[in-house]
Amino acid sequence: MSRLIVVSNRVSAPSDPASGAVGGLAMALAAALRKYHGLWFGWSGETVESFTGELKVEDRAGVTVGLVDLEAQDVEEYYNGYANKTLWPLFHHRVDLTAYERSYGEGYERVNRRFAEVLAPLIEPDDIIWVHDYHLIPLARDLRRLGVKNRIGFFLHTPWPVRQLLVTLPHHRRLVESMFDYDLLGFHTREWLDLFRDYVVSEVGGRLVGDEDVAAFGRRVRGGVFPIGIDVEGFLQAGRSPLGLRTYDRLVASTAFRSLIVGVDRLDYSKGLEQRLLGYEQFLKDNPEMRSEVLLLQVTPISRDEVDTYQDMRGRLDSLAGRINGAYAEMDWQPIRYLNRTYRRDQLAGIYRAARVGLVTPLRDGMNLVAKEYVCAQDPEDPGVLILSRFAGAAAQMTEALIVNPFSREELSDAIQRALTMPLEERQQRWSALMQVVRDTDVSIWRDDYVEALRDVDVDPDGTGAAEGPRPGRLVA
Repeated sequence: MSRLIVVSNRVSAPSDPASGAVGGLAMALAAALRKYHGLWFGWSGETVESFTGELKVEDRAGVTVGLVDLEAQDVEEYYNGYANKTLWPLFHHRVDLTAYERSYGEGYERVNRRFAEVLAPLIEPDDIIWVHDYHLIPLARDLRRLGVKNRIGFFLHTPWPVRQLLVTLPHHRRLVESMFDYDLLGFHTREWLDLFRDYVVSEVGGRLVGDEDVAAFGRRVRGGVFPIGIDVEGFLQAGRSPLGLRTYDRLVASTAFRSLIVGVDRLDYSKGLEQRLLGYEQFLKDNPEMRSEVLLLQVTPISRDEVDTYQDMRGRLDSLAGRINGAYAEMDWQPIRYLNRTYRRDQLAGIYRAARVGLVTPLRDGMNLVAKEYVCAQDPEDPGVLILSRFAGAAAQMTEALIVNPFSREELSDAIQRALTMPLEERQQRWSALMQVVRDTDVSIWRDDYVEALRDVDVDPDGTGAAEGPRPGRLVA
């Protein structure tokens, strides 16, 4: 049986699968790697004075991981620079925050090339390779140049940007051309796939082949829609764990029978946190009779705090939450609890279950698994209501949520009021439909569907890897 090699910027294979801090994606991929006796390869998170390419191999709960250290310059240019200051804001339509610096692009190309050079000698003829996310878009190209002929797939965990914004990226054509060295490109939604196909047709003169393939640069690549999900049974067990139940009990007691509204998002401008607080403020203004009956718990772990944009955003959110509390709080109640810390998965399950309303209102998001976690955590007899941004990838599936435009504070206000007053029967009907979606898109189903699709792609095993000639993959007919 062929091995599965997973490649990502950071390796998140769990050292302790029983830990409540382990995410569902890591658990699902780790299970696949154990099944296929595979390898998880990526950056160790450590820096060295000079790049050596030395590979550190570890066993983490039955999963073999291969780790490589990077230079400090690599981290600054490839990770902090091109990945987080260029591609991330661009892919989330924040061109105003996108930094286009030549050194960032050079660092991105250099690290992908270094990853390929370390990984290539480890690849056996029957292995299939699954590359994850925007950090490593050119990796297949660099592996092909080293003679790797295996099936290689790529999955993008973020949205794909509209063509009119993507063309603001210097060397955008070269970036997209490198994607044609993959055999399968996976996206969360049909919208993201169609935006990719639109770029190829409109910008580089490519053509569509059926509903999935797209041809350009003398090659043809298959695209696919693979909506990611959560580890449903694992999350249900987390909610039933002692810590999950204790978290639920503590939160119910501390809210003094008020209706809890919850938001859980890492600190990022794509999450719509400022717009969410303004929408909640509008709700307090529009519904004075409900003010002391509700409480918003916003959990926002700090991320990428070394980036100026995130530091500025943190200051604005601190100020906004303080202003709203100062304007509306009473002696025994304040409208917002704003927490900058990380919680374990079992604690989050308890938090979600205690909340009458789940606010998931990103301005643009690849999928957003908080929406699915919130639904999964609910009590079927008395479920809460999910308010979901139309700009989250999850909105394409979770149509029984209250779908909102997060840029409209009035629309957010109206949705909160509707959710809090929704009759039990309607809440149960909506939850039942949403929970079926959550089960149908379990992360293990997502993983197996992708791997099976990658195995099924037709390839030419005699390819030479030449840019316009025969190569592993499919040539334009």
